[in-house]
Amino acid sequence: MARKKPITVTDLWQLERLGAPSLSPDGAQVVCALTRYSMDDNQGRSALWLLSTLGGAPRPLTHCGDKDGAPQFSPRGDRIGFVAKREQQGAKDEVPQFYVIAADGGEAQRIGDVATGIDAFRWCPDGRHIVFVSWVWPELKGAKAQARAMKDFKARKETGIATGEGVYRYWDRMLPAGRVPHLHRMDLDSGKVRDLFEGTAYELTRADPDANSFDISPDGRRVVFAYDPAPEKRMDGRFALAELDLKKDRFDTIAQDVGWDFGAPRYSPDGTQIAFTASHQAITHTMPAQLALVTPGQPVEVVSAEWDHAVAAPLQWEADGQSVLFCAEQQGQRHLWRFDLADRRAEIAVRGGAVQAFDKCAGTLVTLADAADRPARLHAHLPGAPARRIESFNDALMDRLALGRHETISVSGGQGDPVQVWLFYPPDFDPAKTYPLLQVIHGGPHAAIGDHWHYRWNNAVLAAQGFVVAAVNYHGSSGFGHAFLDSITHRWGELELQDIEAATTELLARPYIDPKRVYAAGGSYGGYLVAWMNAKVPAGRYAAYVCHAGCFDWTAMFADDAWAWHAKELGSWYWDDLARIEAQSPHTFAATMNTPTLVIHGALDYRVPDAQGLAHYNTLKARGVDARLLWFPDENHWVTKPHNSVMWHREFFGWLQRHGSSATPQKAKGKGKQR
Repeated sequence: MARKKPITVTDLWQLERLGAPSLSPDGAQVVCALTRYSMDDNQGRSALWLLSTLGGAPRPLTHCGDKDGAPQFSPRGDRIGFVAKREQQGAKDEVPQFYVIAADGGEAQRIGDVATGIDAFRWCPDGRHIVFVSWVWPELKGAKAQARAMKDFKARKETGIATGEGVYRYWDRMLPAGRVPHLHRMDLDSGKVRDLFEGTAYELTRADPDANSFDISPDGRRVVFAYDPAPEKRMDGRFALAELDLKKDRFDTIAQDVGWDFGAPRYSPDGTQIAFTASHQAITHTMPAQLALVTPGQPVEVVSAEWDHAVAAPLQWEADGQSVLFCAEQQGQRHLWRFDLADRRAEIAVRGGAVQAFDKCAGTLVTLADAADRPARLHAHLPGAPARRIESFNDALMDRLALGRHETISVSGGQGDPVQVWLFYPPDFDPAKTYPLLQVIHGGPHAAIGDHWHYRWNNAVLAAQGFVVAAVNYHGSSGFGHAFLDSITHRWGELELQDIEAATTELLARPYIDPKRVYAAGGSYGGYLVAWMNAKVPAGRYAAYVCHAGCFDWTAMFADDAWAWHAKELGSWYWDDLARIEAQSPHTFAATMNTPTLVIHGALDYRVPDAQGLAHYNTLKARGVDARLLWFPDENHWVTKPHNSVMWHREFFGWLQRHGSSATPQKAKGKGKQR
């Protein structure tokens, strides 16, 4: 048998990436998008595939599009709707449009022509209409007026954007100037569109409004949606729920509380109740999303208040209306849970890894889940039968690759609390030899690292270069209860550093870790912690750092898209208590930064503007510290283009090798002296 080779970044880009599944009404078929990347074209293309839950090989459904996505079976199961930009009958879509294709194949057909484009949709129960999201000029009436405005906007000569809004850009893009996201209803027979919010002040969230923002009642007569009732929209707005009666054209607010943030509404099978997420923001901004219910006209009932987990959208009712399915994190994994409404009890329906998406129809459940040692796979869970893989897209490639083992350990971190650490070992790891240690620090901070296949910070790929990789779920991480998550509020850097240092100390006591080859790398908040470590940890303990899209100066960070949360996280606005902000900011302690650092940033990063990385790099250069800058003019908070990703990895590993790391393990000479 051929020897397996260690996994590399180029292997990551050869893997085929599955999108969220949609089940046919009878539960027999699944449709999903499959994305394949080409190093030659330096981009990815997505097509739709059909898979059987009962057996049989997957088959491609669409061929001609580049970005076919978000597929959904129609209520009768005879058609599949999806969103795409395509060329049809000589007309090329300038913005995404709605397409349908027969479930048994054939040519996809564009339905209607929405000048402002389609972002997300849901089928109406009659199968003859959809409700979709589109960004429109709220002061205009009628599709023709919107089309003229879009034509004029595209024809303009100026490039400036003028706004008086507090929310005007998000992650890596400017929000459509002067436009807001409205719900629309399309008649599929005629292609005619009606703006359901026209003439009202209603709009959906401006932060990636998707199909989780609204739902359609089982009888098709009502639409429920989440909206921000505040006159001025902010990223930290507290959303309410409203219901639109399509027959009477009447809006009713059905759930609103100034202390709570509501979202992701979903009708019960009989249409009498609505399940949704509810976060009690009046207590603290870190309060988890909980499961709540409302019957229109009745008070809201929070049903998971005693369950110390964060409920993640989407929600899906079981057919009997007695329980709700959703995903939630727990101890570095992400499971699919079934919450029994009568007993107020949650049980794991499908265990992670990390369950990324799911759907259930006619008793058949399908899940998309990955894990630290494998990319996402689709499984069908039929009643009374074990889970079954229904595809094998990446098996041939993965079978040729060598991945090291991984495990979790616990260390005593800040405040004496147990802290989880994931360890990833190189292939052919030999404890009789010594290896460099690489701390990989996750972002967030209220996120987690663990049993998940990551395409940018893939711990298996990092370990395959000869590192023992440690990933600490430090204080502030999600999935370990609210008290643990909230513990870092108003004192960023303190407990997290204690946790990371505790893990490093624990691992340096192991004979196979070389104390002269210890490194730390992180992105976003993890990049902040890398800069913080450079200021706070004595020089020499770590041989080098890598800071990707890291926060460096909390005052200058006010240029980001998430400025509304700064005072909540740090404890004050900078103009009210500058000393408090600077006490949590790495730039304040630049005089003690002496460890060599590779700084990476993208110009299109609006969450952590690239001036943060440039200031970090320039500061190190001014101080005479060995530093290197990798700056991408066309990347955002992440690195999304295949060749840029290869360059990222080349610079990453090259920097660590320059500072003593080696892919070749060395023979152990006994336990090294700790630093």
